[in-house]
This record gives sequence, C-alpha cells and structure tokens, in this order.
Amino acid sequence: MLSRALRCPRRTPKPSCLSVSVCGNRTQSFTENSQSSGRTTSFGFKTVREEEKESLVKGVFDSVASKYDLMNDATSLGVHRLWKDTFVDSLKPGRKGPMRCIDLAGGTGDIALRILDHAREKYADRETSVEVVDINAQMLSEGVKRFKKTMYHYTPQISFYEGNAQELSPSQFKDDTYDLYTIAFGIRNCTSIPAVLKEAYRVLKPGATFACLEFSKVNNPLLSVVYDQYSFSVIPLLGTILAGDRDSYQYLVESIRKFPSQPEFAQMIRDAGFTTGGDHDGGAWTDLWGGIASIHTGVKV
Repeated sequence: MLSRALRCPRRTPKPSCLSVSVCGNRTQSFTENSQSSGRTTSFGFKTVREEEKESLVKGVFDSVASKYDLMNDATSLGVHRLWKDTFVDSLKPGRKGPMRCIDLAGGTGDIALRILDHAREKYADRETSVEVVDINAQMLSEGVKRFKKTMYHYTPQISFYEGNAQELSPSQFKDDTYDLYTIAFGIRNCTSIPAVLKEAYRVLKPGATFACLEFSKVNNPLLSVVYDQYSFSVIPLLGTILAGDRDSYQYLVESIRKFPSQPEFAQMIRDAGFTTGGDHDGGAWTDLWGGIASIHTGVKV
C-alpha cells in the first residue's frame, strides 16, 4: 500500500526537525531556534552542529540509496542478510496473532519484508502489517520498488511514510498503537538517540517490544583489530569501486565506531522507560559475530 505520505507529504516543520518534501522541488527548512542552538553532535569522526547532521546524513543516503543492498552485500560478504534473518526470527512476528508493526529507518523494506514473510510462512498470518518510516525519500523509493515484486504490494499489510524517527507526527503515529517497533542499522545515524527511544516508547502499546539491530563493539581483541583494518581500508575502497563514493562509506564506518557500547545503549533504552534483561550478552542484548552487531530489545511497561 502506497501511502499519501510517500506520494506527496504535507508536513509542518517542527523545532529542530528537518522538513523534506518528496514531491516537486525538494525543500529543507530549519527553525530559527534550531539554527541558533549551538549544540553539537558527531557525524562520523567529525563534530557538527545538531541542525546540520540530518541534512548531512540525508546526503549520504541519497548518494548510496540505489546501490545500498549491493554495497551491504559487498562490504559484509552477505552477512548482513543473516543478521537481519536472525533479528526477525528472534522476534517471532505473528506467533501470538496478527501484529501492527512500525519499522523505522526501514526505507529499503528488507526488514518489513522479512516480518511479513515470517508471519505468513511460520504462522499462516496474512493480517500482520508493517508501516515503514524513513527520513529519506530515495531510500523509500527503493523499498517501494522491492515490494512491487511481492504479494504484499497494494495490500493493507505494507505502507511507506517519510518521517523523522526523533519526532514522529502524533496525528499519524498515535500513542500506544504498535505491537512491535523495529529499527535496523539506522539509530546510529540519528542526531538524538534518546529522542528516538522516547518516540518509540510513545507509539508502542504497553507490553509491546522495541527491537534494534545495530553495529556494536567487538569483544575479542584480535577480531577487533582485523575488523578495524577491514572497515577502514576495504569498505571505503569498495565504496569507490562499486558506488563511486568513498566519503559516504567512510562516514558509515566512522559512525559505527561512535555508537555507544552494548551496556551504554542498554542503559539508554532503560532510561527511555523500557525494561530489559541484565547487562550481558543474552540479556539486554544478543551479540552477533562477537559483537560486530548486536540485537537490543526492551519492553514497554
């Protein structure tokens, strides 16, 4: 189902929030307050003003959108697909009946498709639905293309919206609405992680699950050295060869290193109001491949 939000969104800019028009001329507007805030944040290893980061990240994903899946395959040797499979399998969508899900930073639709396939194939569930939300229109376009090849296209099970994970529209994304909130390899690109977690808590029903798949901190010292050498040498080079864009992939590598450690992120999830398991692998988070990536979950109380 193609939402009006994707076809031609009408949105009112809010403080400290980037407003981007999908239809017609693309516009970017910032409020006077955000322009003069003086607060800074990281953009990879660089320090930038908070109000600049969203447009910088948007530029990265505009650049890589059409070859995003190809580059993920090349840079991870296809392992990202296994991680995403594990992520969705661990959540068991459809096991307890149809679910209303929201997938943030999910523009290419790969997590949404896995959720719908899992519910259908494992539990004969054709009623679970996913609303895909992404701040980047180019990434959403890639997701729409993907779903045109599936049985879910133009059904109530899938819809796409352009939106900011830090400040979801309360009229579109109402309080206490969703059974499952997912965000995969996206939260580290947000300006304010606490703001994203606060919004996740708001839109989830009591007892519902927040789930995040994200690159994390490698625990094994030897693996960490090998991984760093691969990340900073090979991945930007592949970006140059396959996408003609070294800088975007250099940023993606740097953004991984700036993301909080597993215990730090687990505490941020609890600070937003969620309950989690203990601070260890298999508790608040599950490490994949020695901590190269981790699955974090929390339950709204």
